Amino acid sequence: MKKLLTSFAAAATLVAVSSVAQASIVRVTQAAFTPQAGLITFGELPLGTVNPTYTPALYGGGMGAPTVTFDGYFTGQSLGAGCGGAATGCVVGSPTGPTLSLAAGAPDTSIVNDGAAPNSPVLSGSPTFNGPIGILFDVDVAGVGLDGGFFNAIGGTAITAYARDGSLLGSVTNTGLGIEFLGLVTNDGQARIAGLLFSLVGAEPAGFAIDSLRFGVAGQVVVPGVPTPGSLALAGLALAALGFAGRRRKA
Repeated sequence: MKKLLTSFAAAATLVAVSSVAQASIVRVTQAAFTPQAGLITFGELPLGTVNPTYTPALYGGGMGAPTVTFDGYFTGQSLGAGCGGAATGCVVGSPTGPTLSLAAGAPDTSIVNDGAAPNSPVLSGSPTFNGPIGILFDVDVAGVGLDGGFFNAIGGTAITAYARDGSLLGSVTNTGLGIEFLGLVTNDGQARIAGLLFSLVGAEPAGFAIDSLRFGVAGQVVVPGVPTPGSLALAGLALAALGFAGRRRKA
């Protein structure tokens, strides 16, 4: 039994170290975000607001929740052709460190009405419905998701997550048409996401915008395959019970 417990602990440590080393993301649905997760609907500020800033008090976030700011893309990036879509929506280059920041010269974002969105208003890049959107959190989060659209092409639009130093964590693209939820979380549930870019990676003839931005840390976002604190506690109790039973049999 002692060998079993030692092997279990070593395996758990190995998994933890491996997850930290990979620091990648996994795709999730809207159901992964609990009611405690942050939610910005873009109806909190007036129409026409440019590059809005959302403090926790504005969207109902609790203690330790991030302030969220918006612009076209991050410092070190620029618009560029070659992604297969409109040049106004394609972003090239990688964010530059040492700290992720929104580019001062990027095209603005703004709150606008959208007749194709079920929960208008939405946030659009520039030009309207044809520009990228950069999202910056002043506190790292574990997961981010949003309603994107209106999509008329599959695989033409993506959300891309970046760490605080500007390094790439991963991205997911739209797999459907119309309005689709795009969400991702870190594969180990750790708060590593400092920013998110919503931009074209291919053709999108109908334009694009975002709505209902959701974000949170572990406990506010359910990470597929990562045990919750409660399940870990139960596993610990089970192992302790097995150890106790083994000692009784030996006695």
